[in-house]
Amino acid sequence: MSRYVSAVVESVIAERRGLQRLQLADGGRAYVLTELTGTVEPGDEVIVNTTAVDLRLGTGGWHVVHWNLSRHTLDQPGRGHIMKLRYTSLQADLGAAEEWAPSDAPAELDGRPVVVCSLHSQLGVVAAVLADQVPAARVAYLMTDGGALPIALSDLVATLCERELIAVTVTAGHAFGGDLEAVNVPSGLDVAIRLGGADVVIVAMGPGVVGTGVGLGTTALEVAPAVDAACALGGRAIVAARTSASDGRARHRGLSHHTATALRFAARPAVVGHAAGTPPFDIPPPHEAVTVGVPVVAELLDRLGVPVTTMGRGPEEDPLFFATTAAAGVLAARAHRSRSTVPS
Repeated sequence: MSRYVSAVVESVIAERRGLQRLQLADGGRAYVLTELTGTVEPGDEVIVNTTAVDLRLGTGGWHVVHWNLSRHTLDQPGRGHIMKLRYTSLQADLGAAEEWAPSDAPAELDGRPVVVCSLHSQLGVVAAVLADQVPAARVAYLMTDGGALPIALSDLVATLCERELIAVTVTAGHAFGGDLEAVNVPSGLDVAIRLGGADVVIVAMGPGVVGTGVGLGTTALEVAPAVDAACALGGRAIVAARTSASDGRARHRGLSHHTATALRFAARPAVVGHAAGTPPFDIPPPHEAVTVGVPVVAELLDRLGVPVTTMGRGPEEDPLFFATTAAAGVLAARAHRSRSTVPS
C-alpha cells in the first residue's frame, strides 16, 4: 500500500536539472522530480509519498513530492510521443531519440567496450579508472530502469558529469532524464554510439537495486540481456563483478549471487574483471575471468573528487568490491586502447 500526506515547503535546500530537494515545515525532507510535477516554492502545500521512508527503504530519508496543491494546472511541453511511466498518473511524453533521429540500421559498436554493472555505485569506479587510464575516451552512461527511474536523483551521476568523467547520459526503458532518451537497452547502446559519439559505454541501473534472498529475485539479472545486446551489436562486453569481503550477507561475500546468477543467463561471452592479488572466483562458461592489476581506488577517487560508497561502505571498508570493479575499468581501458591502435 502507499501512503500520502500533505506538507508545507519550508525551503528549497538544493536544486539541479530535474530535481529539487526540500525542507518541509514538519521537519521532514522531500525531493521533487520537476520533469513530472514542475517546481515548487517555499510556502507551497504539497502532497508527498512517504511510503519508502515509512518502510525504511533506501531513499535516504526523503519523501517524494507527488503534486503541488498550490498549482492547479501544469503544462510542460513534451519532446515527442513516446511516454515513460506509461499508464500511470505521472506518465510524461519525454520522447525518445529514436523518434527524432531514426535509423534503419543500428550503429555497429565495432569492438567498443561496454562495461555492464549490477550496482549503480560501480559506475563511479569504472568511470574514474577510465578517466585515469584513457582520459581522451568519450564515455557514455546508459542508465537502465532496474533501480531508480529518474537520473536526476543520482548525486554520483551529477558529480561524474560535473567532473567531465561522463560525456553523455542515456536513459533507457522507463528511466528518464538523460541527455538522450531511449526505448530500451539495445537501442540505448545504438543511441550512445550513433548520437552520443561514445568510445566506451557503461551500462548500470540507477540507485537502488532490487534484491531478495531468492537467486532470481533481483533486478541485477538485467546484466545478462545487456551483455547479450552488447555482443550482438559488435561490442566487447565486460562485466563488473560484484564481490565483497565485508558484506554481512553470505550470498554477497566473495562473488555475489547477483553476478553469478546473471552470468548463467548471458548466452554470449563476456570477460569479467578480476583484480590481481584478490581471491579467485569461478564463473560459468562461455565467460572468462581476466586478472589485471588495478590502481589504488581510494587514492584515485580522492584525486578525482568522486566520493563512492556501496551499501554505506567506502574503499577502505570494502576494498575487494572496489578492486574488482576497478578491474572492469582497466579491461575497458585496455580494449579501448587496442581498438584505437587498429588501422581503419
